Amino acid sequence: MDWLTAWPWSPYAAGMGIGVLSWLTLYVSGHPIGCSTSFARTAGMIEKLFRGRKVEAKPFYREIRPVVDWQWMLVAGMVFGAFLSAQLSGDFRWQWIPTRWEAAFGDDRLTRIGVSVAGGVLLGFGSRWAGGCTSGHGISGTMQLALSSWVSACCFFIGGIVTALLIFGIAA
Repeated sequence: MDWLTAWPWSPYAAGMGIGVLSWLTLYVSGHPIGCSTSFARTAGMIEKLFRGRKVEAKPFYREIRPVVDWQWMLVAGMVFGAFLSAQLSGDFRWQWIPTRWEAAFGDDRLTRIGVSVAGGVLLGFGSRWAGGCTSGHGISGTMQLALSSWVSACCFFIGGIVTALLIFGIAA
């Protein structure tokens, strides 16, 4: 059981685990793995706290109901699993500014939070626009050999490389 506390895990073992999870999820639920819809549901749940049942009248939330479903629980499980993994490996620590970020851009928390929020908003728009996220397209869609998912996955990699070069290449 030492592999549970190893850091980092083998990318091959993690990849195989994600693949098996994808198969099991599709077999058991009849739905492929995906996460971005959970964030849309969460936004609806938060809005529902303030506006009540009026939220359910919106066309978007008639299609994407603001409820806790299996996909929402999958995201909660990922957060819990990441925390548990970090605890077991002894790698957990509270950290506002990652070391690499600090070396490139300094230790201003407000800048880091602002960039993180902006990135999260852009990621949310992109995943809704593309009809899925890295989980939905990059894992489930490519597993099903969907052309749109293969195009999306290629764009994820290209976008990630270009963004890393822009952010860290210019600052280096």
